[in-house]
Amino acid sequence: MMGPMASEETRTLASTTAPNSSAHETRNSGEPATRAWAVRLLVVGIVLSALNLRPAITSLGALLEEVRDGLGMSGSVAGLLTSVPPLCFAVFGVTAPRLARRFGAGAVVCAGMVAIATGLLIRPYTGGTAGFLAASALALMGIAVSNVLMPVIVKRWFPDRVGSMTGLYSMALALGTSLAAAVTVPLTDALGGGWQPGLAVWAALAAAAVVPWIPFVRDRAAGPAEPSTVTPAREEPPALRITRSRTAWALAVFFGLQATAAYITMGWMAQIFRDAGVPAGTAGLLLAVTMVMGVPLAFVIPRLATRLPHQGPIVLALGVCGLAGYAGLYFAPAGGAWAWAVLLGVSNCAFPLALTMVGMRARTGAGVAQLSAFAQSAGYLISIPGPLLVGVLYQHSGGWGLPIALMTGLMIPQMLVGVLAGRDRTVEDEAAR
Repeated sequence: MMGPMASEETRTLASTTAPNSSAHETRNSGEPATRAWAVRLLVVGIVLSALNLRPAITSLGALLEEVRDGLGMSGSVAGLLTSVPPLCFAVFGVTAPRLARRFGAGAVVCAGMVAIATGLLIRPYTGGTAGFLAASALALMGIAVSNVLMPVIVKRWFPDRVGSMTGLYSMALALGTSLAAAVTVPLTDALGGGWQPGLAVWAALAAAAVVPWIPFVRDRAAGPAEPSTVTPAREEPPALRITRSRTAWALAVFFGLQATAAYITMGWMAQIFRDAGVPAGTAGLLLAVTMVMGVPLAFVIPRLATRLPHQGPIVLALGVCGLAGYAGLYFAPAGGAWAWAVLLGVSNCAFPLALTMVGMRARTGAGVAQLSAFAQSAGYLISIPGPLLVGVLYQHSGGWGLPIALMTGLMIPQMLVGVLAGRDRTVEDEAAR
């Protein structure tokens, strides 16, 4: 798979370098092997980075009860903990384009992977809730900037393969998400039963993701995702007032509502099953099933989306699966647990669809950078109250009826704004009007 894809990516990259000066073309024509090596290394870096964008969250979800007991957290504080990821994504994600212009996207993503590894390594051993939150925020800061820059890198380097590359990145992200959900509990048992090593072990995966980005750190003068070995044509950021675009706002709200559903699922679904009498290990596997559904679908959905002029039908299909999954959790959480896990996993594939629409709703790399930062930062701000409110409702009602009703109610506006965001238009055109 990697060989054919790498060759296609090399052709794509060659097409993006055509407008450069003749001197630049002469230099690049003498370096085909170096260019191919850089493209392959970039693909490896994207995949490894994507693998690290969710284990910090789903590993915690699998051990949330143990962490609460170990740190003495109430249900409301645990709800706050599940709201920290979208808060950090909103606050730090908006800085990613500016950092990429100054240091280069390679340097920013590399630093992000270092932050993830450091935060995951130290957070179980901080000795209290405040330290745990601070170390989590460090890891999530690295995730935030990488979240925003991945669609930018794909658009800049692979402009005619946005669907395929977004699918590859999304598939790796889903794989990392499900892997952490599935094996955290068994790993914890194998490491002696303490939750601290079970969480800290994921720092090793983040450390491995640092390595492919090191060669891309050197060229600070390059723009986003422009390593010195193969530099595509530079694009000056347009004078784009992104807030004038209705599509940008629709995409931001869609992103926020799907993120709300995703972080509620990652943070609380295992606990829902455990409260229904499902053993802890099985609850972790059910969460893993939900996450692993994104592995094949995250590759299929972006490719399908790029072939459709309007992505609304996909939005509606995913929403219907979410509604069915929530109904199952309400009426028979243990009896049909595997079916509900599958349905919610399909519904959570709104995330790769949203990423694909970010790449499709802007014409240029600079436009995608602005749209990605706006949609993700505004979207994650929208998603902050959801997991916290679920924790409060759970604690004060003593059951999951009200939280599940909230999740169900939020799915309706998600479907509506997703249809609006899926219309065939660009934010540049709307902002100009």
